[in-house]
Amino acid sequence: MYVYASLPETVVINENPQAVSLSKESLFYVALALIAVSNMLVFVISRTFPEQDYNFKAWFYGLVVCINLFFVIGLSFISLYNSGEKFDYARLGFIIYGSLVLLIVWSISWPVYRIVQKFFHKQLV
Repeated sequence: MYVYASLPETVVINENPQAVSLSKESLFYVALALIAVSNMLVFVISRTFPEQDYNFKAWFYGLVVCINLFFVIGLSFISLYNSGEKFDYARLGFIIYGSLVLLIVWSISWPVYRIVQKFFHKQLV
């Protein structure tokens, strides 16, 4: 809602090589749908998987947190970009790419964890 209030009527998403722009309302509803679907998955996973699979649930909840962090940073950047203020956008690159790297690393961590667990599983006595 905060980002929506600060956006102009036509929002520029990308100017290189050709301009991609949306209306303020379109961006809001697309972002709202993406955020709602990603957060709804928390409830689907909690109902689908049994209580014993708490490791996967903890990983998945962390993934949803990373996705939400990426959405917040991305929408804040779009708001800043469309504000018309003079700003050195290169200084924000590490935050945007950092949130994307965090999302990718977190996504890869569960398969790596399962592979390591499969190969180095110790037998219980």
